[in-house]
Amino acid sequence: MDTTTHAFLSRSATRRTRPASPGRRALLAVAVIGAIGAAIAAPSVALAAPLPGQPAPDFSLRDLEGRTVRLADLRGKTVVLEWHNPGCPFVQKHYRSGNLPGLQKRYARADTAWLVVNSTHAGHPDHLDAAALGEHLKATNAAPTAYLLDADGRAGRAYGARTTPQLFVIDPAGKVAYAGAIDSIRSASTEDIPKARNHVAAALDELRAGKPVSVATSTPYGCNVKYAPD
Repeated sequence: MDTTTHAFLSRSATRRTRPASPGRRALLAVAVIGAIGAAIAAPSVALAAPLPGQPAPDFSLRDLEGRTVRLADLRGKTVVLEWHNPGCPFVQKHYRSGNLPGLQKRYARADTAWLVVNSTHAGHPDHLDAAALGEHLKATNAAPTAYLLDADGRAGRAYGARTTPQLFVIDPAGKVAYAGAIDSIRSASTEDIPKARNHVAAALDELRAGKPVSVATSTPYGCNVKYAPD
Protein backbone atom coordinates (compact mmCIF):
# COMPACT_ATOMS: atom_id res chain seq x y z
CA MET A 1 0.00 0.00 0.00
CA ASP A 2 1.46 3.42 -0.96
CA THR A 3 1.84 6.44 1.38
CA THR A 4 -1.24 8.19 -0.07
CA THR A 5 -3.51 5.25 0.76
CA HIS A 6 -1.92 4.87 4.22
CA ALA A 7 -2.51 8.55 4.99
CA PHE A 8 -6.12 8.33 3.81
CA LEU A 9 -6.81 5.39 6.12
CA SER A 10 -5.07 7.08 9.05
CA ARG A 11 -7.12 10.29 8.69
CA SER A 12 -10.33 8.27 8.41
CA ALA A 13 -9.55 6.45 11.66
CA THR A 14 -8.61 9.68 13.52
CA ARG A 15 -11.81 11.52 12.58
CA ARG A 16 -14.06 8.71 13.84
CA THR A 17 -14.82 9.90 17.42
CA ARG A 18 -18.10 8.06 17.68
CA PRO A 19 -19.49 4.85 16.13
CA ALA A 20 -20.30 5.47 12.49
CA SER A 21 -23.80 4.93 11.17
CA PRO A 22 -24.38 2.07 8.74
CA GLY A 23 -24.66 4.55 5.87
CA ARG A 24 -21.40 6.25 6.78
CA ARG A 25 -19.63 2.87 7.12
CA ALA A 26 -20.78 1.89 3.63
CA LEU A 27 -19.50 5.16 2.15
CA LEU A 28 -16.18 4.73 3.94
CA ALA A 29 -15.81 1.18 2.62
CA VAL A 30 -16.39 2.36 -0.94
CA ALA A 31 -13.80 5.12 -0.52
CA VAL A 32 -11.21 2.75 0.94
CA ILE A 33 -11.71 0.21 -1.84
CA GLY A 34 -11.32 2.97 -4.42
CA ALA A 35 -8.12 4.25 -2.80
CA ILE A 36 -6.60 0.79 -2.63
CA GLY A 37 -7.58 0.08 -6.23
CA ALA A 38 -5.88 3.27 -7.37
CA ALA A 39 -2.72 2.24 -5.54
CA ILE A 40 -2.38 -1.07 -7.39
CA ALA A 41 0.10 -0.81 -10.25
CA ALA A 42 -1.42 -1.22 -13.69
CA PRO A 43 0.26 -1.51 -17.07
CA SER A 44 1.38 1.93 -18.26
CA VAL A 45 -0.14 1.29 -21.69
CA ALA A 46 -3.61 -0.14 -22.22
CA LEU A 47 -3.26 -2.66 -25.03
CA ALA A 48 -5.30 -5.47 -26.55
CA ALA A 49 -3.48 -8.46 -28.01
CA PRO A 50 -4.81 -10.29 -31.08
CA LEU A 51 -6.52 -13.49 -30.06
CA PRO A 52 -5.74 -16.99 -31.34
CA GLY A 53 -7.44 -17.52 -34.68
CA GLN A 54 -7.24 -13.86 -35.61
CA PRO A 55 -4.93 -12.53 -38.34
CA ALA A 56 -1.53 -11.46 -37.04
CA PRO A 57 -1.01 -7.71 -37.57
CA ASP A 58 1.51 -7.05 -40.32
CA PHE A 59 4.58 -4.92 -39.64
CA SER A 60 7.79 -3.80 -41.26
CA LEU A 61 10.84 -3.35 -39.00
CA ARG A 62 14.59 -3.04 -39.43
CA ASP A 63 16.98 -5.56 -37.97
CA LEU A 64 20.35 -4.88 -36.35
CA GLU A 65 22.03 -4.68 -39.77
CA GLY A 66 19.48 -2.21 -41.11
CA ARG A 67 17.65 -4.72 -43.29
CA THR A 68 13.86 -4.48 -43.49
CA VAL A 69 11.86 -7.48 -42.30
CA ARG A 70 8.16 -7.61 -43.13
CA LEU A 71 5.91 -10.18 -41.52
CA ALA A 72 3.82 -10.62 -44.68
CA ASP A 73 6.90 -11.85 -46.53
CA LEU A 74 7.05 -14.82 -44.15
CA ARG A 75 3.59 -16.14 -45.02
CA GLY A 76 3.75 -19.92 -45.38
CA LYS A 77 6.12 -20.25 -42.44
CA THR A 78 5.46 -20.54 -38.72
CA VAL A 79 6.65 -17.35 -37.03
CA VAL A 80 7.54 -16.77 -33.39
CA LEU A 81 7.52 -13.20 -32.08
CA GLU A 82 9.41 -12.66 -28.84
CA TRP A 83 9.34 -9.29 -27.07
CA HIS A 84 12.71 -8.65 -25.48
CA ASN A 85 14.60 -6.27 -23.20
CA PRO A 86 18.09 -7.35 -22.00
CA GLY A 87 17.71 -5.26 -18.83
CA CYS A 88 14.67 -7.18 -17.58
CA PRO A 89 15.34 -9.82 -14.87
CA PHE A 90 12.69 -12.11 -16.38
CA VAL A 91 14.40 -11.95 -19.77
CA GLN A 92 17.76 -12.54 -18.09
CA LYS A 93 16.31 -15.66 -16.45
CA HIS A 94 15.56 -17.23 -19.81
CA TYR A 95 18.73 -16.05 -21.57
CA ARG A 96 21.40 -16.66 -18.94
CA SER A 97 20.01 -20.14 -18.39
CA GLY A 98 20.12 -20.81 -22.12
CA ASN A 99 16.38 -21.50 -22.22
CA LEU A 100 15.32 -19.03 -24.91
CA PRO A 101 18.53 -19.30 -26.98
CA GLY A 102 18.04 -23.07 -26.90
CA LEU A 103 14.49 -22.75 -28.17
CA GLN A 104 15.63 -20.42 -30.95
CA LYS A 105 18.24 -22.95 -32.10
CA ARG A 106 15.78 -25.80 -31.86
CA TYR A 107 12.91 -24.23 -33.78
CA ALA A 108 14.35 -21.55 -36.11
CA ARG A 109 14.61 -23.76 -39.19
CA ALA A 110 13.61 -23.48 -42.83
CA ASP A 111 9.91 -23.69 -41.96
CA THR A 112 10.01 -21.43 -38.87
CA ALA A 113 11.21 -17.86 -38.34
CA TRP A 114 11.99 -16.64 -34.81
CA LEU A 115 11.82 -12.84 -34.62
CA VAL A 116 12.93 -11.04 -31.47
CA VAL A 117 11.37 -7.58 -31.11
CA ASN A 118 12.64 -4.75 -28.91
CA SER A 119 10.11 -1.95 -28.32
CA THR A 120 12.16 -0.03 -25.73
CA HIS A 121 12.05 3.67 -26.60
CA ALA A 122 15.27 5.60 -27.13
CA GLY A 123 14.88 7.74 -24.02
CA HIS A 124 14.67 4.87 -21.55
CA PRO A 125 17.75 3.72 -19.55
CA ASP A 126 17.21 0.16 -20.85
CA HIS A 127 17.57 1.26 -24.46
CA LEU A 128 20.59 -0.19 -26.26
CA ASP A 129 21.88 0.59 -29.72
CA ALA A 130 22.25 -2.04 -32.42
CA ALA A 131 25.91 -2.71 -31.61
CA ALA A 132 25.21 -3.32 -27.91
CA LEU A 133 22.27 -5.56 -28.71
CA GLY A 134 24.45 -7.56 -31.08
CA GLU A 135 26.99 -8.06 -28.31
CA HIS A 136 24.20 -9.22 -26.00
CA LEU A 137 23.11 -11.82 -28.53
CA LYS A 138 26.66 -13.11 -28.87
CA ALA A 139 27.20 -13.24 -25.11
CA THR A 140 24.05 -15.28 -24.56
CA ASN A 141 24.50 -17.51 -27.62
CA ALA A 142 21.14 -16.37 -28.92
CA ALA A 143 20.15 -17.49 -32.40
CA PRO A 144 16.98 -15.73 -33.59
CA THR A 145 16.23 -15.46 -37.28
CA ALA A 146 16.31 -11.68 -36.84
CA TYR A 147 16.41 -9.10 -34.04
CA LEU A 148 14.03 -6.26 -34.84
CA LEU A 149 14.01 -2.67 -33.59
CA ASP A 150 10.63 -1.14 -32.72
CA ALA A 151 11.65 2.02 -30.86
CA ASP A 152 8.44 3.85 -31.77
CA GLY A 153 6.43 0.94 -30.37
CA ARG A 154 4.06 0.59 -33.31
CA ALA A 155 4.52 -3.15 -33.71
CA GLY A 156 4.40 -3.75 -29.97
CA ARG A 157 1.19 -1.80 -29.58
CA ALA A 158 -0.36 -3.58 -32.58
CA TYR A 159 0.21 -6.87 -30.77
CA GLY A 160 -0.75 -5.60 -27.34
CA ALA A 161 2.71 -6.58 -26.08
CA ARG A 162 2.83 -5.69 -22.38
CA THR A 163 5.76 -7.60 -20.94
CA THR A 164 9.22 -8.87 -21.69
CA PRO A 165 9.30 -11.66 -22.44
CA GLN A 166 5.97 -12.07 -24.22
CA LEU A 167 5.56 -14.40 -27.15
CA PHE A 168 3.26 -15.02 -30.08
CA VAL A 169 3.22 -18.01 -32.39
CA ILE A 170 1.80 -17.34 -35.86
CA ASP A 171 0.78 -20.23 -38.06
CA PRO A 172 1.69 -20.54 -41.77
CA ALA A 173 -1.69 -19.04 -42.71
CA GLY A 174 -0.77 -15.84 -40.89
CA LYS A 175 -3.07 -16.32 -37.91
CA VAL A 176 -2.19 -16.19 -34.24
CA ALA A 177 -1.91 -19.71 -32.82
CA TYR A 178 -0.56 -18.85 -29.37
CA ALA A 179 -0.24 -15.64 -27.35
CA GLY A 180 1.14 -15.17 -23.86
CA ALA A 181 3.91 -16.21 -21.50
CA ILE A 182 6.81 -18.46 -22.37
CA ASP A 183 5.85 -20.92 -19.64
CA SER A 184 3.54 -21.68 -16.75
CA ILE A 185 5.56 -20.44 -13.75
CA ARG A 186 5.61 -16.70 -13.17
CA SER A 187 9.03 -16.10 -11.63
CA ALA A 188 12.49 -14.71 -12.33
CA SER A 189 14.20 -17.82 -10.91
CA THR A 190 16.04 -20.16 -13.25
CA GLU A 191 15.19 -23.02 -10.86
CA ASP A 192 11.59 -22.87 -12.05
CA ILE A 193 12.37 -23.45 -15.72
CA PRO A 194 12.52 -27.28 -15.62
CA LYS A 195 9.36 -27.39 -13.48
CA ALA A 196 7.29 -25.28 -15.86
CA ARG A 197 5.26 -26.20 -18.91
CA ASN A 198 6.82 -24.40 -21.87
CA HIS A 199 3.77 -23.09 -23.70
CA VAL A 200 5.72 -21.91 -26.74
CA ALA A 201 7.56 -25.19 -27.33
CA ALA A 202 4.31 -27.09 -26.89
CA ALA A 203 2.50 -24.86 -29.38
CA LEU A 204 5.26 -25.26 -31.98
CA ASP A 205 5.36 -29.03 -31.54
CA GLU A 206 1.59 -29.30 -31.89
CA LEU A 207 1.54 -27.12 -35.01
CA ARG A 208 4.24 -29.25 -36.62
CA ALA A 209 2.27 -32.37 -35.80
CA GLY A 210 -0.87 -30.91 -37.37
CA LYS A 211 -2.65 -30.80 -34.03
CA PRO A 212 -4.64 -27.92 -32.51
CA VAL A 213 -2.72 -25.88 -29.95
CA SER A 214 -3.93 -27.18 -26.60
CA VAL A 215 -3.01 -24.05 -24.62
CA ALA A 216 -3.53 -21.13 -26.99
CA THR A 217 -3.39 -18.28 -24.49
CA SER A 218 -1.82 -17.52 -21.13
CA THR A 219 -1.17 -14.41 -19.07
CA PRO A 220 2.26 -12.97 -19.90
CA TYR A 221 4.62 -12.15 -17.06
CA GLY A 222 7.76 -10.05 -16.84
CA CYS A 223 8.76 -6.40 -16.99
CA ASN A 224 6.56 -3.80 -18.63
CA VAL A 225 7.52 -3.01 -22.21
CA LYS A 226 9.27 0.37 -22.11
CA TYR A 227 7.13 2.25 -24.61
CA ALA A 228 7.63 5.93 -25.28
CA PRO A 229 5.24 8.06 -23.19
CA ASP A 230 2.03 9.03 -24.99
